[in-house]
Amino acid sequence: MKRDKVGLVLEGGGMRGIYTAGVLDVMLKNNLWADGVIGVSAGALHGISYMSDQFGRDIRYYVRYRKDKRFMGFYSLAKTGDICDREFCYHEIPEKLAPFDYDTFKKNAEKIPCYAVCTNLETGKAEYKRLLDLKTNDIEYLRASASMPIVSNTVCVDGKKLLDGGTSDSIPVAAFRKMGYKKNIVVLTRPEGYEKGEDRLLNIMKRLYSDYPKYIEACRRRHIEYNKTIKYIEFLERKGEVLVIRPSRDMKVSRIEKNVDRLKYMYKLGWYDTKNRIEEIKKFML
Repeated sequence: MKRDKVGLVLEGGGMRGIYTAGVLDVMLKNNLWADGVIGVSAGALHGISYMSDQFGRDIRYYVRYRKDKRFMGFYSLAKTGDICDREFCYHEIPEKLAPFDYDTFKKNAEKIPCYAVCTNLETGKAEYKRLLDLKTNDIEYLRASASMPIVSNTVCVDGKKLLDGGTSDSIPVAAFRKMGYKKNIVVLTRPEGYEKGEDRLLNIMKRLYSDYPKYIEACRRRHIEYNKTIKYIEFLERKGEVLVIRPSRDMKVSRIEKNVDRLKYMYKLGWYDTKNRIEEIKKFML
């Protein structure tokens, strides 16, 4: 009997996403490979290090470069229009400072489909882009997935105007199931019981993106759709079709967290939460 394909669904969350890096490093250490990977924003960024089989890469460069004013902050925002400097984060770090293994990623991506989720400003809908080679314009889809509204320039690629995938599909478990991944390991970056409220910056978004009414509507409904998705995940979890890994405690790490010690603790929490359930995860993936 052929087993169901197992997908790995990775939520975003800015700096909170370093939790996901801890989860994925334990999976790499135990040689646990999903049949497909889909990530949103920070989830996509950490997902590619899993796909390139680079154990510990993300926590190393977070610790080393988080305090660099080009990594994330208002210096970069004022200078470039992006809170994360495009050249530094998507070229200098992966190409020189903390080399990304582009070849291994490409090799693995040919057999393990890997997707980044972006939001199309004109349609307000999610775009699920399969990443095959990050030396091509696939890197722009990855960047778009992690480009937070208000503090990022719109990413224009292949005639599309794109931003952070979290606006349209924060936890794309339903989309992955439609792609054939009937069992999913869902990695969340919020603790159990979290409920998203309406975005406090919605009025600013209405002004900044007034030319994109469908995008504004997606922003307005984001918390509603997010909370519905959490309920759906809980339903699938009861059926045994989803295994959820989420922070076992609230570390109070913000999307733009600057405290490196907190980031280390968040990473370690992801590590320990996963290590403590490793036999359960192995059984789920059989």
